[in-house]
Amino acid sequence: MKILYFAWLRDTIGTGHEDVSPPAGTVATVGDLIAWLKDQSPAHAKALVDTDRLRFAVNQDYAKPDTPVKAGDEIAFFPPVTGG
Repeated sequence: MKILYFAWLRDTIGTGHEDVSPPAGTVATVGDLIAWLKDQSPAHAKALVDTDRLRFAVNQDYAKPDTPVKAGDEIAFFPPVTGG
């Protein structure tokens, strides 16, 4: 899986992207992926602590925590977009 981080998530985690390979059977949804990522480092845990403040995309389509993910997917994490 390719993970993309935007805005303050990128700054907190220390990278804009990473390739991950969670152990088989541990990650089936975006929510599972978030839980697994939180265990990978203190920076991940800090950045992903409040998922209500985040938006997700799987293969460039908006997603929710229960959206399925699989090996080879691109998952993006970003804060809500505002503008005016």
